[in-house]
Amino acid sequence: MNLPTSTGRTGRLLKICLLPGLLLAAGSAGADELNTGDTAWMLTATALVLFMTIPGLSLFYAGMVRSKNILSVLMQCFAITGLATIFWVVIGYSIAFGGEGPFWGGLDKLFLRGVTVDAMSGTIPESVFMTFQMTFAIITPALIVGAFAERMKFSAMLWFMGIWLTLVYAPVCHWVWGSGGWLGGLGIIDFAGGTVVHINAGIAGLVACIVLGKRDGYMKTPMPPNNLGYTIIGAAMLWVGWFGFNAGSELAADGVAGMAMAVTQIATAAAALGWMFSEWMVHGKPSVLGIASGAVAGLVAITPASGSVGPMGAIAIGLASGVGCYLAATKLKNALGFDDSLDVFGVHAIGGIIGALLTGVFAAQSLGGSVADLNIGSQVGIQALGIVATITYTGVISYIILKLLDLFMGLRVSRDEESEGLDLTLHDERGYNI
Repeated sequence: MNLPTSTGRTGRLLKICLLPGLLLAAGSAGADELNTGDTAWMLTATALVLFMTIPGLSLFYAGMVRSKNILSVLMQCFAITGLATIFWVVIGYSIAFGGEGPFWGGLDKLFLRGVTVDAMSGTIPESVFMTFQMTFAIITPALIVGAFAERMKFSAMLWFMGIWLTLVYAPVCHWVWGSGGWLGGLGIIDFAGGTVVHINAGIAGLVACIVLGKRDGYMKTPMPPNNLGYTIIGAAMLWVGWFGFNAGSELAADGVAGMAMAVTQIATAAAALGWMFSEWMVHGKPSVLGIASGAVAGLVAITPASGSVGPMGAIAIGLASGVGCYLAATKLKNALGFDDSLDVFGVHAIGGIIGALLTGVFAAQSLGGSVADLNIGSQVGIQALGIVATITYTGVISYIILKLLDLFMGLRVSRDEESEGLDLTLHDERGYNI
């Protein structure tokens, strides 16, 4: 079986529409003929994306919270990995990729109906495509954890993530990548998830941290990271794993995947330096937390663009995201006064927005990209529409889910539990004794 959307992300489909010659260069393998090279690469890419969440993101977050909450964020990321896996098998894959439709894929693939040993998705087994997409469904809600770290009930977190994956992530995924999805039909370029993953998670995180309220003592009591060694190791793991995230989104071992890998490295380096030098100029010293955050900002921003921009476009996107996300995570957050514990909005939402908009510029062949005859103004407009639609839908539905959960079970731990730390009060363990 061949899923229409599984022969590449929206960026790849757009290029195929605009550049028919690419079809001739794609090789002799038929649409449903197994290619062992593509399959081997996608098995590797899938493992790399899972590696981004456990252990990469887990350690990145664990190092930034206070010592009394180390285990709580590790537990949240680990539990989400299990929860999102089962969700994807039961209903998520079907909603996102089960069939055609502008807003959802239907229920034809509930419990992975039809995903058999012989089922194909382009040149790879459908089981591999499904699992690759599953790793995206795992990391997206895990990113949200950083926004409300140190103050949400574990039970409420599980309910929120399960409902959010069903009502928000899977439908938005279908809009962009699913067969007949309305944003994909308009021609949005989101090669590996700038809108689907990062803007989606960043806005949900912003809503969550506002609904829960600030941590007790925020802006009054120092809340320094407990172990920046964990954070830099986690950031390094994210950097490495992101090659599976971006280059894997081509769903083939070809030239597009190779360029996606190259521009991912280039943009990340530019963003890390951009954040580092910005902080150096403002505060007088560069920090480990700053350069690690800058690298992640660059990874986020190049994600939608990685299948269609060239090296110079990658440098521009990286620098813009490094500086822009630094300002969002410091100046903007302080000006607006919300307590986004680990800067999910500042890095993921803002980085995703910067990347999505600049994709519409630097994808143009005249600026080093790979999309011929691209009307930059029109494409930026389509990118902006996708951003606004995602922000609106995610923001509203996330708010409704959170308010209903707060009404029926409560979202936040007690003040005493927060003071003592979530490791001990929610899990009866102490992370800093390890």
